[in-house]
Amino acid sequence: MNTKKVVMMAVVACLGLLLPNSGCRKKAPEPAAVGEFQWQIDQFADLKILRYQVPGFDRLTPRQKELVYYLGEAALCGRDILFDQNYRHNLTVRRTLDAIVAGYAGDRTDPRWDEFMTYTKRVWFSNGIHHHYSNDKFTPGFDAAYFKSLVEGSRGVEFPLAAGQTAGDLVAFLTPILFDPAVAPKKFIQDPDQDLVARSAVNFYEGVTQAEVERYYARAVDRSDETPVSHGLNTRVVKKDGKVVEEVARVGGLYGPAIEKIVFWLEKAAEVTENGHQRRVIEALVDYYRTGDLEKFDVYNVLWVTDTASHIDFVNGFIEVYNDPLGMKGSWEALVNFKDLEATRRSEILTANAQWFEDRSPVDPRFRKKQVKGVTAKVITAAMLGGDCYPSTPIGINLPNANWIRKNHGSKSVTIANITYAYDQASLKSPFAREFAPSDEAFERTRKYGSLASNIATDLHEVLGHGSGQLLPGVSDDALRNYSSPVEEARADLFSLYYIMDPKMVELGLLPDLEAARAEYDGEIRNGLQTQLTRVELGKEIEQAHMRARALIAHWVYEHGKPENVISRVTREGKTYFVINDYEKLRALYGRLLGEVQRITSEGDYGGARDLVETYGVRIDHELHREVLDRFARLRIAPYGGFVNPVYRPVVQEGRVVDVEVDLTEGYVEQMLRYGRDYSFLK
Repeated sequence: MNTKKVVMMAVVACLGLLLPNSGCRKKAPEPAAVGEFQWQIDQFADLKILRYQVPGFDRLTPRQKELVYYLGEAALCGRDILFDQNYRHNLTVRRTLDAIVAGYAGDRTDPRWDEFMTYTKRVWFSNGIHHHYSNDKFTPGFDAAYFKSLVEGSRGVEFPLAAGQTAGDLVAFLTPILFDPAVAPKKFIQDPDQDLVARSAVNFYEGVTQAEVERYYARAVDRSDETPVSHGLNTRVVKKDGKVVEEVARVGGLYGPAIEKIVFWLEKAAEVTENGHQRRVIEALVDYYRTGDLEKFDVYNVLWVTDTASHIDFVNGFIEVYNDPLGMKGSWEALVNFKDLEATRRSEILTANAQWFEDRSPVDPRFRKKQVKGVTAKVITAAMLGGDCYPSTPIGINLPNANWIRKNHGSKSVTIANITYAYDQASLKSPFAREFAPSDEAFERTRKYGSLASNIATDLHEVLGHGSGQLLPGVSDDALRNYSSPVEEARADLFSLYYIMDPKMVELGLLPDLEAARAEYDGEIRNGLQTQLTRVELGKEIEQAHMRARALIAHWVYEHGKPENVISRVTREGKTYFVINDYEKLRALYGRLLGEVQRITSEGDYGGARDLVETYGVRIDHELHREVLDRFARLRIAPYGGFVNPVYRPVVQEGRVVDVEVDLTEGYVEQMLRYGRDYSFLK
């Protein structure tokens, strides 16, 4: 919806980095004592697994460390929720795979075992059987007969058997789920000509059609309400006795056993808060979890967004709606963090000048905010990732999502410094930037300025972009429905792209000169037109919301800049490159498109959103796609990355936690199996 994680979605070219989410948003202050720290610990399929450090944790007080520990446990207790939200049989699949990994007594040197482990690691990574970006169901590299032998050959473990079910019954049940391409082929679809609900595998709905869901919420939503709750955010819509109803996530309700554990650790955290306001934030979240009442969720959000004094912070709940084809249901996620004081000064400069940027935005004055309120920005150090933030995590977050809260109370924007630094360190020797740079000049510009420019672009996107503009009276947050997410990400990106080339950035001391901004333009055009295609299977269209936003922007400015040759497509030695010929004219094009995207958003113009996304953000040039995939394959780089978490161990003396130790050595398989044992609460 309106705020969003910068999920670094495209393959980008800042020093050759291949990031898991949207844009090249990175570079953090260097953590101390890097030494021989092993940033990348595993690579399989199209994925790489990294570690992140937690610089500054040792400087927290014992009470602050204890708070981080409790909030971290709460972040891990919702893991089952996300698996179940992504597909209703994911938990059975995962527990079966876990049991085989732990108990298989057969030949683990068989090449088929390697294929099984690759499949299992992919399921762990994506929190289910569908790819975390393409949404397509994985195809196992082994057959059903081998799967059956793995179950039969596992010893001393428990499989997730239903009442009266045998291991053979379990195999028969799971075989079509794993191996039949016609069963749950996509996590969710975005084709407006199909039933988005009935054809999607996500577990937000059961036994209902898109039309039934839309009628249900049309009756439930009061469009005249100026402070509406986020209808449907924490529910599952089902049909019972022929009637469409909602199952509400709460203690004693949907996902109750997991939420009870989350609440347990949140209440422990409330006992060691840094101040009274922070305690009220946690208590309000607990109240919401106990009742499932979305008005209480809004109370929590208002308290959370106005908590600007606390050093420790967190996100925990049903929040982002990217995985819902109708853009209403929140996936469960969690992030525990603390402020990076030095790096935060950069964001504070933008915050202090927020009104200057809003007043000069190239959009219709009707859509500008007359008074920008409560924009709070900071750079943070992630301490624990959970749910939809794990293993693939954002590098920027802007919350809350409710427009009326943002308008009346403000928003929080964060950039996650230690995560971006980990990506940097893992990518230093990548050949990616050199391969797709159109010239030596562009490559050197990326090498010199890429990290700095992308940091500033992230700040502009999160601190100002998502918080800019306003809806006209009577326009609801979900007016753009299935196009809400790509349009919103395009809006924030365009705000960032327009202003990063403004001399104000040099005046404020955020960029040394506008050559750095040109590096960002180089990367964004290359990304949107070309390099992000490495994440799409040949013959398919772009589906992921952030990727659609990037493609939409790049193709629109490319097409509309043709009369003046703003961007040219050139071929050298059989390789395609995109060259920016006029950066100032490109900036003007970004401004024009921002004006249109803001109009669509402010007016709730669904038809305009559909036409813009479908025309520029979906389809792919087949021959260019083939070329990009061939060039990328020769580089032998995994296009997606994610992380293992640190392990926190409390030091207890006389019944009190006196310190918390951090262990950064746990492996990927080891961590996934431990999480499966210790944080599995749903049936």
